[in-house]
Amino acid sequence: MIKTNMELSLEQTEALLKTLKARFEKNMNRHEGLEWAEVQARLEVNPEKLWSLHEMEETGGEPDVVGHDQKTGEFIFYDCSVESPKGRRSLCYDRAALESRKQHKPANSAIDLAAAMGVELLTEEQYRELQTLGNFDLKSSSWVQTPANIRKLGGVIFCDRRYDTVFVYHNGADSYYAARGFRAALRV
Repeated sequence: MIKTNMELSLEQTEALLKTLKARFEKNMNRHEGLEWAEVQARLEVNPEKLWSLHEMEETGGEPDVVGHDQKTGEFIFYDCSVESPKGRRSLCYDRAALESRKQHKPANSAIDLAAAMGVELLTEEQYRELQTLGNFDLKSSSWVQTPANIRKLGGVIFCDRRYDTVFVYHNGADSYYAARGFRAALRV
């Protein structure tokens, strides 16, 4: 559940930092050459980003550092849960798709929920990059940012991994499935 107060308590902050550090240390292949102390220092001066990471964690994303932007100094986090985050499934793609459904509307849309969390859906390129770090979405699938020309025609795209290959598919924007969610990216 997304909270309206975008501040974490001291206890929540400490617990989240402990979880993120443990995941960082366990998965060094995702961020070779990076030091946790630098990541934590950046997190501590960006409480709104820490809140977004908390939301990613609470919805099952298991966020981890996957890169560092040398130009801006930002660390890049992606959801690294094995399957699409459970707390972000059964969502249509965006607000327009949600409003177009006449019956059986889902609770929210991927784009709206991502905005409320302060994160962005992965792009197709980011999704493929994530897949070089492990095998993700072997049983689920994830909405990814859809190019405007596809969305204008009523379509959206999603990705998954099957047969040791990353596939990109299309669907109507108002569709939603119990096994499809979205993976987020956050720059800190």
